[in-house]
Order: sequence, then C-alpha cells, then structure tokens
Amino acid sequence: MQAAGFSSARLTALTRTLQGYVDRGDVAGAVALVWRRGETGYFEALGLRDEAAQLPMERDTLFRIASMTKPVTSAAILMLIEEDRLALDAPIAQWLPELSSPRVLRDPGGPLDATDPVRTPLTVLDLLTHRAGFAYHFTATGPLAQAYATAFNGVDGHGDVNAWLERIAQLPLMFQPGSRWHYGIATDVLGALIARVSGVPLGEFFRTRIFEPLGMRDTAFWVPEPQLARLATAYGVDPETRRRVVEDHASASRWANPVRFQSGGGLVSTAQDYLQFAQLLLRRGRVDDVRLLSHRSVDLMRSNFLTRDQRRLPAFGHVMWAGQGFGLGLSIVDDPAQQLPQGYRSAGSFGWPGAFGTSWFADPVEDMIGIMLIQRRSIEPFPMAVDFERRVYDAIDD
Repeated sequence: MQAAGFSSARLTALTRTLQGYVDRGDVAGAVALVWRRGETGYFEALGLRDEAAQLPMERDTLFRIASMTKPVTSAAILMLIEEDRLALDAPIAQWLPELSSPRVLRDPGGPLDATDPVRTPLTVLDLLTHRAGFAYHFTATGPLAQAYATAFNGVDGHGDVNAWLERIAQLPLMFQPGSRWHYGIATDVLGALIARVSGVPLGEFFRTRIFEPLGMRDTAFWVPEPQLARLATAYGVDPETRRRVVEDHASASRWANPVRFQSGGGLVSTAQDYLQFAQLLLRRGRVDDVRLLSHRSVDLMRSNFLTRDQRRLPAFGHVMWAGQGFGLGLSIVDDPAQQLPQGYRSAGSFGWPGAFGTSWFADPVEDMIGIMLIQRRSIEPFPMAVDFERRVYDAIDD
C-alpha cells in the first residue's frame, strides 16, 4: 500500500490504462491527479502537450477546462448571495434588464417568431440549475441553433459583455423558465450577472475572491505570453476520418488574448490549481484556514434541484438523471446503482466535466478527488474519464 491508501500495483494499472489512450493516438497526452484523505496519492503526466514540437506533458501543463469553470461561477454567485447582493429566487431582470421580457418558442424546433411570453420571470436559481430555457447552438434545434451560432460568432475576440447580452436578449427561450433541465448559456449569463452586481469584470472577481485566496496561481481566462509554452494543444475530432485535428495551438491561441470574452465556462487551469477548488467544495467551503463559503451554501450546490418528472426527461439524447441529480452547477450522484457504466462514485459524489474532455469528481465518502485533464473535443461519448474513475476506485486498498 502507498500514500493515501492506494495499492501501488493497481495504480500501475491506472497508468497503463491512461497510457493506452496515448499509445493508440486517441489523445496526445493527459495529466491525472488523485487526492485522498489529505494527501496526493497519484499525480502523473503522460504523453505530449505539443505533438509538433514533441514537448512532454508536465504536471503544471495548462488546460482549457471549459465547463469545469461552471462550478466556479456557481460558487461566485453564492458568495454574492451570502453578502445579500443577490438571492436565489430573485428575478435577474433587477440587474440584467436586457432579459426582463424574453419570449418562449411554442415549438423548440420551430420558427423564431412563433413565441409566447414567459409565464414566470427568469431567476438566479433557473440559471444555476440550467432550467432557464437557454440552449447552445449544439443543444438547440431548427432555426434557433443557427441563431445561437450567429450570436456567438466573433464574441471570443472581445470582452464586451453588454453587447453580448444585447444579442442574447434577441433570442427566444427554448422552454418556459423552470420547466426542465436543458444545457445552454445559463452560466455565461451568470458570469454577466456577477460582473454587473460586483462592478468588476468576471475574471477580476474570480482572481481576487477565489483564485488568490486559494493559491490558484495558474487559473485565468487568458494565458500571458511567457506562459504560453505550458498550454497544451487542443484537438477536435474529424467526423470523416475520426482522427484528431488541431483546434487551438499555443502559437496562435484564442486564450492568448487578454481581452477575450470572459464567460462562465472558459477558464484555463492546471490539475494542482483545480484540486484547490475541488477541495473547497469537498470541505464545505473551506480549504485549510481559508473559508470562502458557508457550509450551507456548499450543501445547496451539492443538492439535487431537479424534480422527479424533470429527471425522466433525456439530456444529450439519453437518460442522464437516473442515478444522479443536478444542483447549482454540479451533478450529484444519489443512486450509484443507476449510474452504470459509471457506477463507481459513492452517493453524494459530485463534479462536472468540460467540453475538451477534462473531468473531475469529488467523493465525500472516500474523502477523495480525482482530476483527469486532456484536450480532445468530441460530441460523441469518449470512455477515457470512465476508465480513469474505475481504475481509481479499484486502486483503493485500505
């Protein structure tokens, strides 16, 4: 047995599993970290961060963590709620008047001018739980999908949140607020809300209120030029050949732009940095002697808010909520036996992955956090994160 109660031989099997994905060319490289009961039991960097230059993955390699940003945004919202500057049930139009009277499509895939008024105002809770009726271009259908693509076109090159809000306000909602879970830009709207309420840009709020107190030195919306060599190349998958193709390289990265759009889902981070944030949630608002949130705020983040009927509705084309619910920016396992094939997390475990294949989970029963970072964007399911988790749990030996 080695540190943190793991079997050395079984951790070798974990490394072999991850290395297999590198050797087959499924990913260029990966960084994986497992923390348990106060110590790091596993921390490996495999493969390459830059294939063209043959630069190896390092423990401090920078990754685009995409929607792993969303729990950070949720935590920031709850900090403002604790300061009485927001409330969960408050209509967001108080601070974002652009969204005071959205329209709702009669048919989610129908014409954009066939709409009804909202029955209830959009609230902070609707946004946190992805029940606001917003979508992404890839989760919308019909004319709305193209409208979302147009609204986001070019937005990454500048940080004008107000102009973006004006664009978004022109789009009808896909569903009535509060009626169902549907993945979309709700967390980006929360980012705009944080900036509007706090009076500082979202990245500044994150830096001063969360990252600096937790010692997260490498987490931000953009990468300064001296650090760009640490940024892993990001890949997409060609639908014809199924091969990886470069989507974003450090030499011409969108993340090198200091004025890029600061959304609720666009940070760059490292495994060690994100471990600090994951500990904040696992430890119910406190890391060492730094408390950022109350116990109850974090408990709410880690509570399911979806109704029984809402959990029966498919998400991403399949039944997603049989064994897990959704809280405030996090999924939470409440029936591990229904989680198969990912049925290893204990009841109460939580996390939320990112579009580039980055993933993490925190398990309060095992007092454990697992983080696996890759840079492979794919719409289709990719089993590497499931294999990572399975091998991690297999390796517990105390």
